[in-house]
Amino acid sequence: MIESHDDWVWSVAFSPDRTRLVSGSKDSTVRIWDAETGSQIGDPLVGHNYWIVSVDISPDGEKIISSSSDGTIRLWSMQDQTQIGEPWKGNTSYAISSARFSIDGKCVASGSDDGTVRLWDVETGKQIGEPLTGHHDEVWNVKFSPDGSLVVSGSKDRTIRIWDVRSGTQVGSPLEGHDEAVWCVSVSPDGRRIVSGSNDTTIRFWDVETHQQVGEPLRGHTNAVTSVCFSPDGRFVTSGSYDGTVRIWDVEKKRQVGPPLLKDNIDWVISVAFSHDGKRIVSGTDEGTIRVWDIEDFAVWTMS
Repeated sequence: MIESHDDWVWSVAFSPDRTRLVSGSKDSTVRIWDAETGSQIGDPLVGHNYWIVSVDISPDGEKIISSSSDGTIRLWSMQDQTQIGEPWKGNTSYAISSARFSIDGKCVASGSDDGTVRLWDVETGKQIGEPLTGHHDEVWNVKFSPDGSLVVSGSKDRTIRIWDVRSGTQVGSPLEGHDEAVWCVSVSPDGRRIVSGSNDTTIRFWDVETHQQVGEPLRGHTNAVTSVCFSPDGRFVTSGSYDGTVRIWDVEKKRQVGPPLLKDNIDWVISVAFSHDGKRIVSGTDEGTIRVWDIEDFAVWTMS
């Protein structure tokens, strides 16, 4: 057990080579961890002045992006552990709930509480084109498609929307079916499916081409589903929830695999992610801990 964050861990991510973990917290810091030993690497990355709600690592493993309720996005060097350039700011002061790298690492997509999706040039830190508008409420999560041509967004307005990166326009109609706010989305490795989690406690799958829901909702969580992630081979989805559990689901069979991974003394699981080899899951919780799961035998070690 080692000291971790002082408050909720809103977001976690594995580096592509699986040697590092990055976390962002309500304590306003970004931290880097050795994924094998659980030791913190260097000092916390400090610059945001309010909650950090999203972190992501560039595909080459050299950069970290963080977004915050302070209305800014910041770019960091993984190696030097220093901020690169000035904070990125849109033309509003709304919280930026999500920021994700494209597959080539040249672009970042962000979702904001002002209801917009924005695209950013990583090299210049400048916004690309106009904000993508269509949602009627806060955008809580964004993800690129594997080929980088599309961005998928989930919103408090209960919809999921797909955006064409090149044209900056919405593709087709919104994906509707959730009864409450959409907390999280993820895109399958083959780019054909979207998975979403919602305050309505369900997980749903969607066809990217037809925009139709695929099969029945997955039920098992007893509170809001806050985070979902496809495994690298697309066979499984992991989910985290305000019910205090992490769960694994078989995509083809549409059913839960094994028992929930986490329950004891945990109120909320806020973020989950697969490692790039699919052998581990990392979770962040409201108690400030980060847990890494070896999913072959469900072993766990904790940073708290």
